[in-house]
Parts: sequence; C-alpha cells; structure tokens
Amino acid sequence: MALTPVSATSSNSAFGLDFKSLLQIILQQLTYQDPLKPMDNFQFVSQLAQFSQLHQSQTLNDSIANLLSTQASFQATGLLGKTVDFMPDGSTRLVGVVKSVTFSNGQPSLTVTTTNGQTVTNVAMSTVVQVQ
Repeated sequence: MALTPVSATSSNSAFGLDFKSLLQIILQQLTYQDPLKPMDNFQFVSQLAQFSQLHQSQTLNDSIANLLSTQASFQATGLLGKTVDFMPDGSTRLVGVVKSVTFSNGQPSLTVTTTNGQTVTNVAMSTVVQVQ
C-alpha cells in the first residue's frame, strides 16, 4: 500500500496571513474601536480563542503532513532489494527489484531493475501494486 504525503496548508498562511498578522488585526480593531461603544469582552475573547484554534489546527496539519512524509520515506526505503510489481503507465504491469530510492521535494521515487534487465527510474510509490 503506497502512501502519498498530504499537501498541507502551512502554519504561516491562514487566509494569506500568518498568526502574527491575525493578532495585529485584533490589535488594530482594539485601537480604532469607538470608545463610546467598546467591544464586548466576550466577543474579544471569542475572537482570540478562534485565532488560537486556527493556529493550533494549522500546526497540527503541518505535523501530520511531516509524519506522512516520514512514513512514506520509511516505506520506500523498506522496499530496497525487494521484488515489486508496478504499473508506471497505469496499464502495463512490470516486475522488478528495487535498486535505489531517491527523494525529490520530499517525495520518494524508486529505481527498479525489471526481470528483463531494463532499469526504470522515477517510479512513483503510488504505482507499486504488489511487493513480493
């Protein structure tokens, strides 16, 4: 079973703003509020809690993405020396031994020597259908 790392929203980009920018918005809101109609304390605390939850969710999302990337790396390196069935074009099934694993942008790809001696490079983990 091949795992593909999930593309995560960075903790530095909530609606195009980082957490510091979101806090600056709250500060601006407090600075320019009408002194005769100040913001309700409940609303203010509620906004802070929402921004805090947003930041925590983004941090958790980044951590999960890193975990999936690490797991995919371990899975790929675990295939070294193993015989795999893979379908590089989606229709032709090839069989070969995994000779090496390379990483590009955190994504593993395999180099496989097929049973007829052909070397296939840049084999995506998602094309592996069976490990023997």
